[in-house]
Amino acid sequence: VTPSGDLKIPKKGIGSTAVFFPYNAGGVAMEVFAVKAPDGTIRTALNTCQVCYSSGRGYYTQQGDLLVCNNCGNMFRVSQVELVKGGCNPVPITREWKKDDGQFIVISRDFLARAKPLFANWKKR
Repeated sequence: VTPSGDLKIPKKGIGSTAVFFPYNAGGVAMEVFAVKAPDGTIRTALNTCQVCYSSGRGYYTQQGDLLVCNNCGNMFRVSQVELVKGGCNPVPITREWKKDDGQFIVISRDFLARAKPLFANWKKR
């Protein structure tokens, strides 16, 4: 986390297995993940489901090249992270909410603060 509260993710070490980064937004525990897609780009998303977040169990685990929602079991390909919006998918963190300086991906504190309600019932510990 930067002094301004942005989440700073080192690109080195991000591969085809998702890496999860905890974040605390005003007392609300959250998580972001980063994963390298088959096209070589690093994709980022909130580790909560766009549909199942209110259950508190709408977070993901990885099985091969699939991310699986722990609430409903929906399977989502790594290649779709950040590209697909809506439905039972991880909440994408798109270009307008992050910066890539070549070594780090920096996710805006403002974006993370707006996402707090998605983690209000989160049960991953």
